[in-house]
Amino acid sequence: MGNLTPELEKLLTISHQVKEYQKGDYLFREGEAVKGLYILRSGKVQIGKVTPDGRELSLKICGTGQMVGEITVFAKGATYLLDARAMTKTVCLKIPVEELEQSLEKDPSLAMAFMKWMGIDQQKTQTRFRDLMLHGKKGALYSTLIRLGNSYGVEAEGGLLIDVVLTNQELANFCGMSREMVNRMLSDLRKQGTVGMKDGKIVLYNIPKLKFDINCEECPIYLCKID
Repeated sequence: MGNLTPELEKLLTISHQVKEYQKGDYLFREGEAVKGLYILRSGKVQIGKVTPDGRELSLKICGTGQMVGEITVFAKGATYLLDARAMTKTVCLKIPVEELEQSLEKDPSLAMAFMKWMGIDQQKTQTRFRDLMLHGKKGALYSTLIRLGNSYGVEAEGGLLIDVVLTNQELANFCGMSREMVNRMLSDLRKQGTVGMKDGKIVLYNIPKLKFDINCEECPIYLCKID
């Protein structure tokens, strides 16, 4: 299914429930007790956090075949660290924590694959924060656009279409910026011909320029993603 490796596809054989969510529904909220791990069969889910002052920070968008659920395996009393909200109608498999733990204990190859997945997921988060810290607002926006292109880009006339609809506020949430700031920066990029819009979606016309402006380190593509 989707992005699951052959080793991780063993997760699909674990006892699970099929859950369906409508756009805007939460799979889980920050602070709730960890009840299970979710694997998306269809749809998109946004992972994020609301700060004490009410600002929303988005960390990633998960799609078909991806796992959702910041889960501390074998830690009793663990709680979810973030919110998971359906961006579209979403269908997923929910694997209870107990069933997951038992399967990982019995199958070393599955446990190793699961640990590798968690390690890569952590690296993705670290590189995003690195871009934000080293290059400020420009690094946050430009690297987010590049990551969105790597995750959801499809070839379009003269560029790469990010095939997911995001409002400027939603884009700002990924960058830790205000909507007004994102509006201004996108306007400048459009004037330069670096990005454009088509049917409400962003088109990247000059990715090398975006990379040059933030001193891109050319990380492996599997790390430079928003999913």
